[in-house]
Amino acid sequence: MTQARAHQPSGTAGSPPGSAADLRHRAESAASRFPPLLVRAQQLAGSVLLGEHGRRRAGMGDDFWQYRPVQAGDSRRMIDHRRSAKGDQQFVREREWQIAQTVHLWVDQGASMRFASTPALPEKIDRARLLGLAASVMMLRAGERVGLTGGRLPPRRGNAQILRLADAFSLNDEDDYAPPEDRAMQPQARVLFLSDFLGPFAPLEQALAKAADRGVHGVLMQVLDPAEEEFPFDGRTIFESVGGGVRHETLKAGALKQRYLDRLAERRDALDHLCRAAGWRLGTHHTGDSAQAALMWLFQAMERSGS
Repeated sequence: MTQARAHQPSGTAGSPPGSAADLRHRAESAASRFPPLLVRAQQLAGSVLLGEHGRRRAGMGDDFWQYRPVQAGDSRRMIDHRRSAKGDQQFVREREWQIAQTVHLWVDQGASMRFASTPALPEKIDRARLLGLAASVMMLRAGERVGLTGGRLPPRRGNAQILRLADAFSLNDEDDYAPPEDRAMQPQARVLFLSDFLGPFAPLEQALAKAADRGVHGVLMQVLDPAEEEFPFDGRTIFESVGGGVRHETLKAGALKQRYLDRLAERRDALDHLCRAAGWRLGTHHTGDSAQAALMWLFQAMERSGS
C-alpha cells in the first residue's frame, strides 16, 4: 500500500515563501520527485496532440485560420481583397479563436484509488494522475489557464504550471473515498474530475449543482481496474478496502457477483443521469486499456463540454 507523504510548503534558505527563488526551488523539487510522471505525461500528450495547431475555432485572434466565401451579415471590412481578386467570388479571412479559457481539475487522491488487481496494472491513482497531467499539458499548449479546484493551485498558463500540478498530485488522502473538491470554481470555466466515483454520491451531486449555479461545465472520467468491472472472484475471498476501513470475508464470492454488477450498473446509470442533467460528459477508462485512447477522448470531450 502506498503511504501518504506529508506536504508542507517551505521557502529556500534566505528566500521568503512565495518569492521567485522559492517557486523555482519548489518547482525543481517537484521535477526531481516526479520525473517518470512528468516524462510520461509529456510523451502521452505529444502522441495525441500533433503539433501546436491551436483550438481551430473562428473568432477574434491574430493567427490566420482559413478563407471562406462571404456570407450574409459579414461586414465589408472582413473581405480579403487580395484573395478575392483571384476570382469572381469574395472571400473572408477568418482568424483563430484565441480567448483563453479557464480549466479546473480534481484528481481523486482517496485510498480507494490506490488499487491495482495485479502487479501488471497501474494503480487507478497513477493512471488518473497521468491522464490529468497529460490533459493539462495539452490544454496549456492550447493557451488555456489550468489549475486545481479548491483554490490551492489557481489556474495559470505556462510550463511552470505543469510542475506545480505534479507537485500537487503528490498528496494522498487516507480516507477510503475523497469527496470532490468544489470550491473556487470560476464562473463559466470548464472542469475535469478524475475518480472511480465509487464513494458516497451526495458530495458529487453537490459539486455538480454548485458548478451549474456558476455556469460551469465539464467532464467526469471514471477510472476503474478491470477486476472492478468483471468481478473475477470465486470461493473463499477476503475483500478489504485499500484504506483498511472495510473488511468482508466470504466462502462463496461467486454468489456475490451478480449483486455487485447490478450495483455497479446502478452507479453508472446515476452518474450518467447526473451528467446529463448538469450538461456534463461522462467517460469510463479501465487501467488495462490504452491511456492514449483515453486522453484523446478526454481532450475532445473537454473541447465540446458545454456545447
